[in-house]
Amino acid sequence: MESSCMSQMLLHLFSLALVLSTFFSISESNQFCDAGIGYGESACGVSASTSPSKILIKGGTVVNAHGEEKADVYVGNGIIIAVKPNIKVNDEVTVLDATGKFVMPGGIDPHTHLAFEFMNTETVDDFFSGQAAALAGGTTMHIDFVIPVNGSLTAGFEAYAKKAKKSCMDHGFHMAITKWDEVVAKEMEIMVKEKGINSFKFFMAYKGALMINDELLLEGFKKCKSLGALAMVHAENGDAVYEGQKRMIELGITGPEGHTLSRPPLLEGEATARAIRLAGFVNTPLYVVHVMSIDAVEEIARARKTGQRVIGEPIAAGLALDGSRVWDPDFVTAAKYVMSPPLRASGHNKALQAALSTGVLQLVGTDHCSFNSTQKALGIDDFRKIPNGVNGIEERMHLVWDIMVESGQISVTDYVRVTSTECARIFNIYPRKGAILPGSDADIIILNPNSSVEISAESHHSRSDTNVYEGRKGKGKVEVTIAGGRIVWENDELKVVPGSGKYVELPPFGSLFNGIDKLDAMYLSSLQAPVKRFKSAA
Repeated sequence: MESSCMSQMLLHLFSLALVLSTFFSISESNQFCDAGIGYGESACGVSASTSPSKILIKGGTVVNAHGEEKADVYVGNGIIIAVKPNIKVNDEVTVLDATGKFVMPGGIDPHTHLAFEFMNTETVDDFFSGQAAALAGGTTMHIDFVIPVNGSLTAGFEAYAKKAKKSCMDHGFHMAITKWDEVVAKEMEIMVKEKGINSFKFFMAYKGALMINDELLLEGFKKCKSLGALAMVHAENGDAVYEGQKRMIELGITGPEGHTLSRPPLLEGEATARAIRLAGFVNTPLYVVHVMSIDAVEEIARARKTGQRVIGEPIAAGLALDGSRVWDPDFVTAAKYVMSPPLRASGHNKALQAALSTGVLQLVGTDHCSFNSTQKALGIDDFRKIPNGVNGIEERMHLVWDIMVESGQISVTDYVRVTSTECARIFNIYPRKGAILPGSDADIIILNPNSSVEISAESHHSRSDTNVYEGRKGKGKVEVTIAGGRIVWENDELKVVPGSGKYVELPPFGSLFNGIDKLDAMYLSSLQAPVKRFKSAA
């Protein structure tokens, strides 16, 4: 946690610099208009959708992770200028009435896969459609995973930067590590020092494709520590999963249920425990992505109880669903729920909710990795060929509100923390993101707790023809989304333009690294070695 004095001073300076800056324009915003891929009539060529405007949000309850207050919010030049009661301005502004509603930081999704080439196909949502869907659901930033090209981090980064040119909202990147040598080690330095990446993901699963062994995991952890970058793991025992897949095929189980049966919770628990212990051995912080089982939660809870710096990320699907639907007799229905780690038996989702409400798990992602029914059918005769992944980037904010807030499991301030602020803190962009404060980016949602939503593939903004939350109804609706000072979602209408999104660099040495050097010093002083021994004359 930053000292309050230093934080306020930096925020004041940041706010002053931005308020004095000139309005910016998006030079790339019209290059996609000829293709006709804007949402809404005014998506191309209207200044209101391509540049920030002055907005005054009146009468709402402003909610941050640290508290809530009745206040107005004044936005200009893409940033929040003022947060206080009864703001009066002489400028020409757009006034939004938030009476009886919550004004919150836009959501930040820490875990997505857009335009992801995987299992002989590519996700249906790219950096435009996926982000447009996110904005409709109240998420204003996400962090996607760059996959190296033939092991090259630089080539992977360049490929994803090109994919993201059509983006319509702010985004950052994690980087996956799929092999290890001195070139990769050097490229990690470049990614951190020059490309704005402060996290690296290691796959303990997907044998023969993305999986790395323990030796490489240790090397990667050590390098992450030296760079001040956060190590992340997909925690499943890939060797055992491979064996489980063979077992299912030998038993004649080739349908989607075979996927779930081949990778039981104990394999997630084992890999989670192993990653935690190796990270502890290196003394570097660890982030466990898509925690799906009681087994993994127990390992994270045990580690955190001892003081180890471990972050656990459940995802919307894991909180909302169980794995029963993969036994559906209709293949299309069953296959759309196939993901890794798989959705678990009933009870695991309740345990994940409890862990989130008590702080054992810290923030909610989606692992949005959407494939349509035609793509899923690639594995109609062999579950090992079903592309793994579900949707969630548009639904996350509504699901967490309905499941966690409406049920009384978390407060409104905790909702902001788990959907936005904690992600900003972990990835070192707070309070620029994740806060309704003067100087913060004007990424804001207005949520009406008395409205309701119904999720459907017919009405969602993803390009997928299916939705794993089909027909789900819930209370709480994001009625307005403001991204970068622009109203992009209002009256159930999207106004977004490809090319208007910005890449957000993520600085290294976030708060999780505070005091790591002291812990190292304590370790060295505890060794009582080497022992000085006298050599005998003989």
